[in-house]
Amino acid sequence: MNETHFGFRTVSEEAKSSLVRGVFDAVASKYDVMNDAMSFGMHRLWKREFVSGVDMRPGLRCLDVAGGTGDIAFKLLKRGAEHVTICDINDKMLEEGRRRADDRNLITGIEWLCGDAEALPLPDNAFHLYTIAFGIRNVTHIDKVLSEAHRVLRPGGRFMCLEFSQVKSETLARFYEAYSFNVIPKIGKAIAGDSAPYQYLVESIRKFPGQERFAQMIRDAGFSQVRYTNMTGGLVAVHSGYKI
Repeated sequence: MNETHFGFRTVSEEAKSSLVRGVFDAVASKYDVMNDAMSFGMHRLWKREFVSGVDMRPGLRCLDVAGGTGDIAFKLLKRGAEHVTICDINDKMLEEGRRRADDRNLITGIEWLCGDAEALPLPDNAFHLYTIAFGIRNVTHIDKVLSEAHRVLRPGGRFMCLEFSQVKSETLARFYEAYSFNVIPKIGKAIAGDSAPYQYLVESIRKFPGQERFAQMIRDAGFSQVRYTNMTGGLVAVHSGYKI
């Protein structure tokens, strides 16, 4: 039996996906409220900056993976993307995204798909852009996700990932460590009624590869011109690469 991590716990690979699904089932209805509370609203600025880096052009077809609540997709459509397919493994997150789309009267140019990032139910060479924001650290096999991203992109297509990373400032790192483990689970308990999902989310950040290691994983998946940009001192980073 192959093992992997679920936060700081060691679990079987077979168990991890159901455990992660349980986390996001628990947080779906409070996802945006908790993101605002945990990040002091910074997640909105990070996502806005992330989408501003997209090379917009007529007819752009995008795939947003692990994007169930629609945050990235809505911003892509607002910037001029022709069509965005949102793929998420979690039905409750997709339900929340559809509700938010209805509230915004977003009917055309958007598709909702329940699927696994490690085995996308999509054809080869189908998209100009693949985005994933704060989702890839929750998968079991990062290499499979990157391979699938490469497969579904057209030649010349771009992979873009926004994810928590390694803080570069020692002072900020100490504050972030204390805040993450001592405060965020308590916020989760107060707002969402359960601290356990947020304890996992904090731990999952610590287990995710640092900037250079993740960049090499993207190269190993076949992408070229791989680069990354730190935001907020490396608290989060945008990684990107092209399928040549």
